[in-house]
Amino acid sequence: MPAKRILIVDDQAETRRLVRWGLTDNGFTLHEAANAAGALQLARALHPDLVILDVVLPGDTDGLALCRQFRADAELATLRVLILSANADPKDRLAALDAGADAYLSKPFSPVELDRQVQALLSKT
Repeated sequence: MPAKRILIVDDQAETRRLVRWGLTDNGFTLHEAANAAGALQLARALHPDLVILDVVLPGDTDGLALCRQFRADAELATLRVLILSANADPKDRLAALDAGADAYLSKPFSPVELDRQVQALLSKT
């Protein structure tokens, strides 16, 4: 069975590194994008099993708008999306779920919780 593909989308290289570190030992194939345009291009090319997506991204498209784009695109609509955000307010979590996210995790995050969320989402694919 091929390794599950995960796309990590965050404008902060340090956050992408921490997510990568937290998932490295699980045998996933990890890809990274620093903005929405790069993420959309990689998502179309790779058809990842999961996208770990930050809310705050540079440019005109934030993570919630990108999530809505995924859901509106027939080719990408079934992508699993885990929103990773510095906002822990329940209304931010609700906004992410309303945008089509499958799960929400607040920063700073525990590597154990990240792994648990990722495993739960990937078990649904």
